[in-house]
Amino acid sequence: MNAHALRITIRRTLPNNTVALMVATLPMMASLMKIIATLPTYNEADNIELLMAEILAIGPDYEILVVDDNSPDGTYKIVGDAAAQNSRIHIIHRTNERGRGTAGLAAFRWARDNGADAVIEMDADFSHAPRFIPSLVQPVREEQADIVIGSRLVEGGGEQGRPPSRKIITLMANTYIRLMLGLPVRDATSGFRVFSRRALTTIPWEKMTARGPEIVQEVLWEARRANLTMTERPILFEERRAGTSTFNRSIMMKSLLYMLKLRLGIR
Repeated sequence: MNAHALRITIRRTLPNNTVALMVATLPMMASLMKIIATLPTYNEADNIELLMAEILAIGPDYEILVVDDNSPDGTYKIVGDAAAQNSRIHIIHRTNERGRGTAGLAAFRWARDNGADAVIEMDADFSHAPRFIPSLVQPVREEQADIVIGSRLVEGGGEQGRPPSRKIITLMANTYIRLMLGLPVRDATSGFRVFSRRALTTIPWEKMTARGPEIVQEVLWEARRANLTMTERPILFEERRAGTSTFNRSIMMKSLLYMLKLRLGIR
């Protein structure tokens, strides 16, 4: 969203009773966007409070939506207490549903229905560092792209604290997914992304069927089919600061199989 200018005319009567009209051009501050960072959580009590603080500190136009799957460690209680004190924090506490996919869909639909101008999708374990958020939001703010992907695979991007084997898996998975789905991006497995209002209202969230991490690719698949514009910005992916990852080899294989189903139109 670019700054605008305000032209005003000042009418002034001079001592000789002549009237002078003076035109002044004054800068106007761009109105704030409503930017919602969505955080799916399960047992992130050690991370969530500090993460929310860092996101909100970026600027007054940032809000947070946490979708928590009834974490045994009380993550939802921490967020609920924070939401009671801060109107920029929101929570969906799910007791019957589970999974990264359904949590993501719930977050996108909530943000769309609650007037978000942009939505940030990110993990709640600090593997997606808040310091990269402004550079990801900028192309959406300036209406240069509908979707911005925080990419490990473009110049300036990368991974920190991960063994070479994990980096090789990332490269292989991305090659497979890009070829299978014809996606115009290098990092198709990144879950650190920003969506414009146009993307929010165009992508058919209600028809998606992914229940796990494969939601990341299903969203890009539908975005490509809708001719939404995508771009990438470099990020450094870091290992989580605390807690335990729920991702494993079985989940990865199910995700890769789901790509084939998408390609064949089987859901």
